[in-house]
Amino acid sequence: MGEIRTIPVSRLTESIKEMCIQANYFLSEDMEECFQNAVKTETSQLGCRVLEQLQENLKIAGEDQIPICQDTGMAVVFLEVGQDVHFEGGDVEEAVNEGIRQGYQEGYLRKSVVKDPLIRENTGDNTPGIIHYSIVRGNQVKITVAPKGFGSENMSRIFMLKPAEGIEGVKEAVLTAVRDAGPNACPPMVVGVGIGGTFEKCALLAKQALTRKVTEHSPIPYVKELEEELLEKINASGIGPGGLGGKMTALAVNINTYPTHIAGLPVAVNICCHVNRHVVRTIS
Repeated sequence: MGEIRTIPVSRLTESIKEMCIQANYFLSEDMEECFQNAVKTETSQLGCRVLEQLQENLKIAGEDQIPICQDTGMAVVFLEVGQDVHFEGGDVEEAVNEGIRQGYQEGYLRKSVVKDPLIRENTGDNTPGIIHYSIVRGNQVKITVAPKGFGSENMSRIFMLKPAEGIEGVKEAVLTAVRDAGPNACPPMVVGVGIGGTFEKCALLAKQALTRKVTEHSPIPYVKELEEELLEKINASGIGPGGLGGKMTALAVNINTYPTHIAGLPVAVNICCHVNRHVVRTIS
């Protein structure tokens, strides 16, 4: 058994507050690098103009400390909690939501969450967030905050394929989701894909794939090849930046896989816009 580390939940609140603001004001380093490459790679004149306008928007957001996009998203928080961590000072979930509340208020971020999906009354502070917990080895807490706008979220899909459809069926599912999304996902997009598990697990895999650095491929050789092939095919679709034509429809395709049942082949496609907001921090 490792050394037990006591962490006050107030540290969760403070970190998540700061991360919500950071994610909405600044592009992450991996996305910035990827975006710079896209500007150099695009061959369409109109596509280049769109990318230049997006670059200017990113520059203004950082300099003036304002949100990159008016849709500041629903806060998705992943907590990887070391099994030797002991939280004290309050309820963990309340602390996470308090961090979201403070971040969206102090950062002047748009409040986009409604209390009931049908009655549609705004909660007024962008809480509650979507919180995913996992217990891991060690005595640290890794926090990932990924505010998700719904222009791209609404374009996401789940396909319950038959095993016989195999890898070609997976490719067609991903390409179908991207074609159907078209300009609505604010391309150039990042495409997160989850393959395997169950209905809900593949969706979570796809969401988590979006938080992986877009400059890194899967360590599994065939998955890496699939990421590269799908990116090439998506960028041959002609959708282009802003959906106005061009080469850079997607900046990256990130795929996560998981074991599944002999009778199933679940595939989820979670699309994100060109900012793909995510911030990662470890507290100990």
